[in-house]
Parts: sequence; structure tokens; C-alpha cells
Amino acid sequence: MVTCLTLLHTSPVHVPVFDALRDRNHPGAVLRHLVVPQLLDRARAQGPGSVPADLRALLADRAGPVLVTCSTIGAVAESVAAERGVPVLRVDRPMAAAAVRTGPRIVVLAALESTLGPTAELLVEEAGGRRVVITPRVVAGAWERFEAGDTAGYLALVAEAADAVADADVVVLAQASMAAAAALATTTVPLLSSPAPGLAAALAAGGRG
Repeated sequence: MVTCLTLLHTSPVHVPVFDALRDRNHPGAVLRHLVVPQLLDRARAQGPGSVPADLRALLADRAGPVLVTCSTIGAVAESVAAERGVPVLRVDRPMAAAAVRTGPRIVVLAALESTLGPTAELLVEEAGGRRVVITPRVVAGAWERFEAGDTAGYLALVAEAADAVADADVVVLAQASMAAAAALATTTVPLLSSPAPGLAAALAAGGRG
């Protein structure tokens, strides 16, 4: 039976990214996209703790697993999973697990300040008591490019920031929208992004690998 996976996004730019990953790596899987930019707007203005009620309402009638592609609200989304009785997964958890396996010195790049805290907390959680040194960095000017629709400029700034990293075991691209920057970067430091491993994990949770 083909898995039907709901993806909760806070930007429409993620829809073609995950559809392309599905077509390339998981043919036959059915993806249903739910785009709610207001969740990120509220989380940025009032903190991630302001969105649980909205998440519960949005997910109340969703059957099957849900993959949340926004790193800022990922932890809050996971917290409502027990109430639903079906998996609610954050897209960046598999990436975080891979990062702490790679090495203890982790640089986190984000275009939004609000993403850094949840990502750092996730890395510490996945480390499971192992020592990690997390260096958070906001890519200056990147979010403004993203909001203006300048995807090429946005990705170029992210790649430039990744190439500037030294003395790290791994670089984490904290937001799903950054993934394509990995192909532009020339750094020899391992560069991890969340969409591909996150989608694979969510489909596996729904019974399809």
C-alpha cells in the first residue's frame, strides 16, 4: 500500500523540493502539502511556544504521519504527536543525528535567529550525553534575499558562509530551504542538510522506505 505523507511547511518554496526528492528517491509515495506561513510568523514574533494550539487544530483531521519542515517549530510539533496517536516528525532530526555521529565540533548555519535555539537543542538531544561544541551563525542578509524571492542570491550567501567555516567537524544547514547551497559550496568540511534524510525517515515511519 502506498504511503500518504502530509508535509507541513511554512513556505511554499519547499513543495517542489520535496516533490523532486519523492520522484527521485521514493517513486509512488503520495505527498500532501500543507503550507501555513503564519506559523513561522507567530513563532518568530512570540516564540515557538505560541503555536501549539494552531498545530493541534491543523493536524486534528490529518490521518497518517506528518513531516514538519520548519526547524523553528519542529520541537513544538513533535510535542503534539502523543495527542494524535500517529507520528509527527521534524525534518531536521535525522540530519542532527548524522551531525553528532560525524564529530563534536558542529557549526550551525541559519538564515533566521529563531532557528538556532531549536537546532542546538536538537543536536544536544541527539548527542545523548556525548560532548558537542555547537557554534551557531546567522548568515547575514540571507533571509532578506529569501523573502525577496532571490533564491539564487540566498543560496549563494549560504554557500559562502559554509565555505568560510574552519575548525569544524561538520556544518549543519539548519533550514530546509538551504539544502541546495550544498551543491554550490566548495568546503571540504562535511555539509549536512535536512530534506532528503527527513523525507526518508518520515516515509519509513509510515511503513514505506
